[in-house]
Amino acid sequence: MKFIKPTVASQISDASDANDVLTSAEQGKLWATYMGNTMAICVMSHMLEHVQDPDIKRVLQHALSTSGQFVQTIKDIMTKDHFPVPIGFTEDDVIKGAPRLFADDFYLHYLKYLGKAGLSMYSIAVPIVTRPDIREFFTQCVSLTLDLMNMVNDGLIAKGLITKPPYTPYPKKIDFIKKQSYLNGFFGEIRPLQAMEITHLYDNIENTATSKAVLIAFSQVAKSEQAKAYFVRGKEIAGKHHAQFNRFLERENLASPPIVDHLVTASTVSPFSDKLMLFHKLDMFAMRIRSYGNAVSLSARHDLAAKYGRFLLQVGDYVEDGANILIDHGWLEQPPEAADREALIASE
Repeated sequence: MKFIKPTVASQISDASDANDVLTSAEQGKLWATYMGNTMAICVMSHMLEHVQDPDIKRVLQHALSTSGQFVQTIKDIMTKDHFPVPIGFTEDDVIKGAPRLFADDFYLHYLKYLGKAGLSMYSIAVPIVTRPDIREFFTQCVSLTLDLMNMVNDGLIAKGLITKPPYTPYPKKIDFIKKQSYLNGFFGEIRPLQAMEITHLYDNIENTATSKAVLIAFSQVAKSEQAKAYFVRGKEIAGKHHAQFNRFLERENLASPPIVDHLVTASTVSPFSDKLMLFHKLDMFAMRIRSYGNAVSLSARHDLAAKYGRFLLQVGDYVEDGANILIDHGWLEQPPEAADREALIASE
């Protein structure tokens, strides 16, 4: 599929008032989008060095072009507003010529994993930003990311790389819940999983499968022992979550997405800086908190909701430890923040 849409920058109107400064929501979302997409550009540039399948290569090129447009548009907005452009991730975070770290098929799984995180970021931004040009930008981000996700899914389906979400029988009639036992999960009468519970189990199994493969790869190539140990720990967490989510579906004879560990090569030469890899997993596990929180809000069975609650605590601890490692090395850029009034008063 050829990328024929005009660039994001050309579609953003220049309608902002000179006095209409960026709100905290606009600053925060632009900053996070810049960081995430500069990271993605680095990862995809390595993938494009090695991809051989022409269909997958086209999807990767499309994804790289889209991320590049997002980054350039944010640079333009920040420069015009005299807002400091973050460093993010650059060509210094990619080691050119490093051996292939993943098989071609994995690239599609990875782009789906990345696209879900992007959609979560951009779709939440649209209703909370107020400046017309920023809202228009994030609207375009949603639209272009949806285009990419459709390309990725088409590729996964065409190559037989996707397991469809489980089928459930159509209801025979409209009915209402009559017993509080509908909420049971540990004792007494336990009902089958309902469609939304199955949906989020499937989604989280798919996410943890891809995340586990990335963590295996990063643990093989990390330069520092501290980073290596962090990735090994993350791999164990992702593996445990994948297995326990999968068990809920297996108990009811429902299919689930498979692991994709076999799509990681045996390379021990890193194509990325430890800084990039640590931030990558910090960022994606932080997104996992949102995914689990969304899932628990739609899971009525007590046992499933309790499982998400325990996993949220584990993921939260993991994210905090990753942030501490980045801070210790001076690698974690500070997001925009509110004025420190106490410090301002003390400085007078």
